[in-house]
Amino acid sequence: MTYASPVFAHARPDILYDLQIVQNKFCRRAADAPWYVKNSILHRDLELPTISKYMRDASERFFDIANSHPNPLIVSAVSYEPPPSNHFCRRPRSVLLDPPDDLTVEVEKLIEVNEMAME
Repeated sequence: MTYASPVFAHARPDILYDLQIVQNKFCRRAADAPWYVKNSILHRDLELPTISKYMRDASERFFDIANSHPNPLIVSAVSYEPPPSNHFCRRPRSVLLDPPDDLTVEVEKLIEVNEMAME
């Protein structure tokens, strides 16, 4: 599911949502959690990033590594200006500019609350 994620991370949100549903079901099964436990709680307790967060992090790592690659063709392939947000064509690097989805925001808030409680 994560192979080539920097390339398809900018897929339509409904496609990524379908992948998130699959991950949520696996989390629920792995933790043997009942139906009423929120997905954000599962992700926080399992310390598992959401699909969109994982793909965004993988994309950042990919573009950072590619920018410092010794081959100039690879560097030129990833060093481009992203098109304006109203442009119909999206490129893989556009995922770095997208706002996080609702589940990712909720999980990050829960992690922050836990960290503050631990201090």
